[in-house]
Amino acid sequence: MSEATSTRPQLMSTPEEAAYELRAAEGAIWTGSRLLVGICLFVFASLAFAYFYLRSANDAGLWRPHGMTAPTSIGASVFAITVFGALVNYYGTLRMRKGLVVDWEVSGWIGVGSLLLAAGMQIWELTRMPFFPGASGYSSTFIGWAGLNTALLLMSAYWLETLLARSIRLRRAVAEDGGPSRSTQPPARLFRANLEGCTTFLGLAALVNLVFWVLFYVVV
Repeated sequence: MSEATSTRPQLMSTPEEAAYELRAAEGAIWTGSRLLVGICLFVFASLAFAYFYLRSANDAGLWRPHGMTAPTSIGASVFAITVFGALVNYYGTLRMRKGLVVDWEVSGWIGVGSLLLAAGMQIWELTRMPFFPGASGYSSTFIGWAGLNTALLLMSAYWLETLLARSIRLRRAVAEDGGPSRSTQPPARLFRANLEGCTTFLGLAALVNLVFWVLFYVVV
């Protein structure tokens, strides 16, 4: 029985199969990250639909009575910090493509801090509201926006932080093969695919904050 077990043939994948599996994994990361972007886009699109519907209906003049507005200075800060974090990460990603991993790591940590600060300010803004959540159509959609945006910012910060932690581990593992930015080993290639997806997601966060900043603070 033991001899049969010891002589059992081992399944070995060929180089072609290994390369195919790696390409499939990269494709799965690309597709999954873009699907996540699409799902979030649809969620915020539904919020935008509610905004425009309630604004156009304006039943009994209760869309925005007395011109109520959320704290403008805090909202502008959330918007500006989010866009700053996304731009810094994008710049760091460009440096990563040139082989400058440390530059990306510095930019990434700045991005994480910016996103966490923006999420904290978004939560703080909810404590400074000059209206109750159900006081009007404007207040209802704004509370929905604030909750969704906080989740979006925290998700972005978490994704970016996990990539930074992985980069630190990869730096030693693939140091002799060009580092995380140039290595052809599977962990490095999957890391770069993941980073591209995260950068796209942060771009969505910046775009969403721009659109809703205009809707809630600029449009009167």
